[in-house]
Amino acid sequence: MDHKARKERKRPVRLCRIGVLLATACWVIGPAEPAAAGQVSVPRYKWIVERDVDIPMRDGARLKADVFRPESPEQFPIIMDMTAYQKDLLWVPPSDLEEKASPSMNWETGNPEWWCPRGYILIRVDSRGTGKSPGFAEPWLKQEVIDFYDAIEWAGVQPWSNGNVGLLGISYMAMNQWWVASLQPPHLKAIIPWEGAADLYRDAAYHGGIFNDFMQTWYLNLMFNHLHGPAQSYNPDALSLNWIWGVMRNRLDTSFYDGVRAEWDRIVVPMYSVGNWSHTMLHLRGNTEAFVRAASMNKKLRIHSGTHYHPFYSDEGKADQLRFFDQWLKGIDTGIMSEPAVKACVRTDANSCEWRYNRQWPFDNTQWTRFYLGSPGAGAASVPGALTGSAPAAEGVSTYASQGAYRGAPSPPGVSFVTDALPEDMEVIGPVNLVMWVSSTTDDMHIFATVRNIGPDGREVTYSPITPGSTRVPAAVGWLKVSHRKLDPTLSTPFRPYHSHDEEQRLKPGEVVKVEVEVWPTGTVFKKGHRIRLDIRPTGPGYRFFAAESLRSETNSIYTGGDRASYLMLPVIPRAVERTSR
Repeated sequence: MDHKARKERKRPVRLCRIGVLLATACWVIGPAEPAAAGQVSVPRYKWIVERDVDIPMRDGARLKADVFRPESPEQFPIIMDMTAYQKDLLWVPPSDLEEKASPSMNWETGNPEWWCPRGYILIRVDSRGTGKSPGFAEPWLKQEVIDFYDAIEWAGVQPWSNGNVGLLGISYMAMNQWWVASLQPPHLKAIIPWEGAADLYRDAAYHGGIFNDFMQTWYLNLMFNHLHGPAQSYNPDALSLNWIWGVMRNRLDTSFYDGVRAEWDRIVVPMYSVGNWSHTMLHLRGNTEAFVRAASMNKKLRIHSGTHYHPFYSDEGKADQLRFFDQWLKGIDTGIMSEPAVKACVRTDANSCEWRYNRQWPFDNTQWTRFYLGSPGAGAASVPGALTGSAPAAEGVSTYASQGAYRGAPSPPGVSFVTDALPEDMEVIGPVNLVMWVSSTTDDMHIFATVRNIGPDGREVTYSPITPGSTRVPAAVGWLKVSHRKLDPTLSTPFRPYHSHDEEQRLKPGEVVKVEVEVWPTGTVFKKGHRIRLDIRPTGPGYRFFAAESLRSETNSIYTGGDRASYLMLPVIPRAVERTSR
């Protein structure tokens, strides 16, 4: 080999060959030195894939899995996913993804072409009744969690396993991590739930007691992909469970959701919880609740901005994943656990953010700041009320039409409250609580609360959507069905209400009640000269299905000032001396 060739060998090169027995062998030519303390694993292994491997379940069922592993007699740690999205379906990523397209890409899972050369085994399992796994599917229900436990324990004792299993994946592949971790499988040693709801009821199915239309759309898409794709030829009846009926039928937090709600006192495995400010329709709440409430003594929280998958496949995102798994699955001191436990990228403008670090969530230097609602006064229904630092002395009221009058309307009117132009930048990082006194002329009301960043030109600053081309998101959102206003006093805090959702407390027409609306966390800089606006609406996009308490044009009211001071509590962070840019 000449000098030029030796020089080029320093850069890893991927080669593959198709083998027999459904196996593909691949390898990376590159650095062969092992990782030392403070470093991370480097590409150094050939790898193979074994397709449609049987994994036995305790009830005799056998699930199908693909096993991607280094071609070596050594034993390696395992990264596992259990998916209902079919392990065999190729995902072709967008051209701007840092992780480039390859034949091994699969939706929301790690790429074996990146992980296996670094000394990891990747296992993708079709959940029961999906893809090539026989049986009847029960997605996001208890049987799937039990199956996941059995798959982890099977993997942990295979001859190529070092006994350490980690879980990694986005969304579906993050949600079931919380639930199986609650069962404490002995071989599970670390989890990275990347944008994963943890409570099927509160985080996904019902927001503040209001049904989330995403659930219906998601389940119909899942059925379509099986019944109109390859799976229909060998498992056409697997998704016959009327799952969406079960979700709609159980509009309170009943035993239907047992097993798909994280049991935080039982989650003791090292965890890296990863959220996304933009994922306010499904996942963000689960990731922050996890960091605060899980019993694990070794836990970290990361919150970024961007689409649902770009950060996961970015070089920076994969570096965090690798450092955490090297630490807990290989025993390499990567230094990640010596760094601040919380890493949050605060949105400084519409398209960029800067990293902030803290030892806890909410941040230990948070200044909990109340902005009181002030009604605009009689005859000024179309004029925004005020958001001010002191409560109005006199009581006021703002009235708007209830949800029954706007069935199907995309953007029904409501009421708004806005600050004066800010005299300096205001950095807001953490959970938000909206405390209000309300009434309705009917027996219930829906509250859709949106916190918006309004620029000097009167236009809203919006942020990266979850999927490219979809609607950009506001600073923060929250919801509450007022009949679900009952709080759990043991879990509620002044800055994050926790609703029990175990009974409906219907209103008497005209009855004034106090409510606390959980507004999901935000990480936003409201710049000097901008205004913070709070919109209250009777419904909103993404919630087409709601039970109209009356088909007549009823009215809702919000009370402000005097003995009924309503306020928005924001987590304001003092300006720091040092900033780290993204």
